[in-house]
Amino acid sequence: MHRDGCLLLPNAWDAGSARLLAAAGFPALATTSAGIAFSHGRPDHDFFTEQPAGGRLDRAAMLRQVGEIVAAAGVPVSADLEEGYGGSPETVAETVALAHAAGAAGGNIEDFTGDRASPLYDRELAVERIAAARAAADAAGAPFVLVGRSDALLVDRPVAEAVDRANAYLAAGADCAFVPGASDADTIALLVRELTGPLNVVMGLTGSKLTMAELADLGVRRVTVGGSLIRAMYGHLRRAADELRNSGTFSYAEDQIPQTTLNDVFRHSARAQPGHRV
Repeated sequence: MHRDGCLLLPNAWDAGSARLLAAAGFPALATTSAGIAFSHGRPDHDFFTEQPAGGRLDRAAMLRQVGEIVAAAGVPVSADLEEGYGGSPETVAETVALAHAAGAAGGNIEDFTGDRASPLYDRELAVERIAAARAAADAAGAPFVLVGRSDALLVDRPVAEAVDRANAYLAAGADCAFVPGASDADTIALLVRELTGPLNVVMGLTGSKLTMAELADLGVRRVTVGGSLIRAMYGHLRRAADELRNSGTFSYAEDQIPQTTLNDVFRHSARAQPGHRV
C-alpha cells in the first residue's frame, strides 16, 4: 500500500479502538506499544533499567493484545514490536514469528536498547537483528512488511547516523525505514532524499504542523501517529476526572458518542485479513 502515494496508519491499542478506526475507513492500521502498555496500567518501553522490576509489559501480553486488535480490525495490521523483546537476533526472529502467528501483516524492530549508557544497539548487531527478522518473516510463508526503525535522533545522535543505520536496515531486508524524531520539513526531506527505501514518519506529536498533503509532497510513504491517539483520549479522561472531582459538573459528556452508534460499530462482524502487505 505504501508503494504509491502516502499511507496513513493510525495506531490502535485495543479491540475497540481498532474497530472504530477501521470503521472510519482506514485500509490498514498499526498498533502502539505505548498505548497497549498504558491500557494495562504499565509504562511504555523506555530506559527500562530505571524502571521497577516487572514494570514493562512482557512480550506475551503485548502479542495477545496485538492478536485481539488483528481479530477486531478486519484490515491489515502492522505491529509495534519495539526492540524485539531481547538483544539477540534469535530472540528478534522469534518475536517476528510470534507476531506473524498472531495475524500481524507487518511489524517494526527498533535499535533502542533501553540502556542509558548505551542507548542504541551496536550497528553490526542491529543489522544482524533486522536480517534475522527478515528471515523469520520470510519463513512464515506469507507477506510481512518489516520496518527497520532507528532511534538515533531520539537519543541525540546526528542525522547522518540515522541515515546510515536506516539504509543498513533496508539493505538487510527491511521494507521500510522509520526514523522517529524527524518531524520538521527539512529533516524529513533530507531523509527522503538520502534513504534507499520508503520512509515512515510519526505525526501527532506536539509542535508538528505538517499535514498529510505536505508529507506526501515531501516524498513520505507511510505515516503513523504512535501513542498520540490514546494520550489524547487519556487527556480527555483526566480533564473529565478533574471536572467531576473539583466541580461536580458533567460537561465532559457533551461530546460523547451515542451508545447506539457504538453498538452499531461493535456489532458489525469483522474478519482479520492476515498476510496482506501494508
